[in-house]
Amino acid sequence: MSSKRRRTLVKTLTWRVLATTDTFLIAWLVTGHWDWAGAIAGIEVLTKMVLYYLHERAWSKITWGKLYIDLPTQSFPFEDWKIRRLQAYLDKQGHKRLARLLK
Repeated sequence: MSSKRRRTLVKTLTWRVLATTDTFLIAWLVTGHWDWAGAIAGIEVLTKMVLYYLHERAWSKITWGKLYIDLPTQSFPFEDWKIRRLQAYLDKQGHKRLARLLK
């Protein structure tokens, strides 16, 4: 279970839009100046985008807290014990051609 780099990049960009809007509004409320708020948000968007991307890539390599589900890659499990048992039964009963179809 891993994230593709493109997914991490899209998450980074969408988060930055939301977070920078928040920073801009807080800076405007604190300073009362639109231009100062824009400068603060402009600097913040560049530094935090890089930091967030690196943080996401690091966490994608950490297995702690991830759940892994092992799903079969074909329509039914190839090495299922029931299929092996059925093959043995068909072989024993003389239905060798039918048993081979299950392999």
